Amino acid sequence: MHKLSHAQTLPLHGVAATRRLEQQAAAALPPHTLMQRAGLATARLARALAPHAQQIWIACGPGNNGGDGLEAACHLHQWGKTVTVTWLGEAGEREGKLPADAMAALQRARSAGVRFADAPPPGVDFAIDALLGIGARPGSDASDAGAALIAQWLQWLRNTSQPVLALDIPSGLDADTGTDFAPESIATCARPARAGARFCLSFLTLKPGLFTASGRDLAGQVWWDDLGVTVPAENTPDAWLAGQDCCSAGGRAEVRHSSHKGTFGDVAVIGGESKGSTHMAGAALLAGRAALHAGAGRVFVALLGSPSLTLDPRQPELMFRNPGALDLAHQTIVCGCGGGNAVAAVLPKILSKAPALVLDADGLNAVAGDTSLQALLRARAARGWRTILSPHPLEAARLLGSCTTDVQSNRPEAAKRLATQFQCVVVLKGSGTVIAAPAAIPVINPTGNARLATAGTGDVLAGMLGAALAAGLPAFEAACGAVFQHGQFADNWPPGQALTASELAQNHQADLQQEQQHQR
Repeated sequence: MHKLSHAQTLPLHGVAATRRLEQQAAAALPPHTLMQRAGLATARLARALAPHAQQIWIACGPGNNGGDGLEAACHLHQWGKTVTVTWLGEAGEREGKLPADAMAALQRARSAGVRFADAPPPGVDFAIDALLGIGARPGSDASDAGAALIAQWLQWLRNTSQPVLALDIPSGLDADTGTDFAPESIATCARPARAGARFCLSFLTLKPGLFTASGRDLAGQVWWDDLGVTVPAENTPDAWLAGQDCCSAGGRAEVRHSSHKGTFGDVAVIGGESKGSTHMAGAALLAGRAALHAGAGRVFVALLGSPSLTLDPRQPELMFRNPGALDLAHQTIVCGCGGGNAVAAVLPKILSKAPALVLDADGLNAVAGDTSLQALLRARAARGWRTILSPHPLEAARLLGSCTTDVQSNRPEAAKRLATQFQCVVVLKGSGTVIAAPAAIPVINPTGNARLATAGTGDVLAGMLGAALAAGLPAFEAACGAVFQHGQFADNWPPGQALTASELAQNHQADLQQEQQHQR
């Protein structure tokens, strides 16, 4: 059993691949072995997570996920815990429909003297969610009465202030996409102010849905037990979970003493439109500062519209230029940050001349509304040029001609569609950012938190992406590294302190961490 860390890149397998692996493993083992292993692993983890918990409630559904919970109930009961099982199927008509493994687990639990009840007991201090497995949704496999019970128990599990351990996948979560299929009244309810810890123990494989969309909030801290089964090398993962080992695009590598600023590449940020009473120069400055602190040798800022700014007092290293004076062919271009409508006029030249390009924000919106720009964007791949698009879900929806709901309902698929459509690397931002490229297995990023949900943090990421491209990295590698590090900055930020985009761009938390270590 492993507690997930960010140290190593790990394969993610969806429902279909996990089912195949489960069937192959079950055929090679004595009957009920996998469920018994899952139940023992659950009981051990529950005891480790909450060693002093005495009143344990296990909510069991009518399938194999419920069987895992019943097996865990046997062990916890034998270890002296007060265990109560609510089981959807106590009315005898469902027992004949139980899978063989779950039926065997039910018989063992009854023989062991495990207590069954119709409702959660009072005084619960630890709960185990074994309601629905990786292929089930609320109401999809139950009578009307059963669906109502699942909804009641799921609402309790979502709202309790006690710790909850979900088995394989939090009930109501799509294992492939991270979509929350719980009833709206449950899915949108606010968590209590002092919500209990959330844990998830994933069996056999790690599922993509645990790490993107609603998955990260619902799963909490993820653990993984392969149940003694090795995934065959020929089983191609559906996605990868990024780790520190695959993210080389963070900071400068060791270089020769004879290096100069040209060694680290030039980044030119084009955006920051000033028009009338609207001034967006800050977005371009944030991207420029981020590129500098991410290791670019020189950073130029070309503001659009009618700019009056010629110096950034907080970052005088930034060099201001007229957009027409930039050497597009020999610089990495970051285009779109605060660019407004003015960015559309400069995009044809950028798309046609710049071999390395990060397209963000208003640059993406301009492409979405202009088929000629889309054609220029697609043509870049045939020239071997490196291009990264970094949309948030609404920008991705505009590019795909769909809506945000469609994008968020299957983030990995939306990112792959964009990458294929425009033949470039796509960074679909959000909780569990997805990095996709044509004909490549997508990568889901595990770092980052709600501190990044503030204005300007996307501009910072664009600058970091630009610096990684300027360092000469392939676009996909550059994107994985910059996204990982961007989220890691937020994860390392001191608790209780607000994180602004300016601080994020300048990596101030590194200084804070050094100071804290010195104080210790």
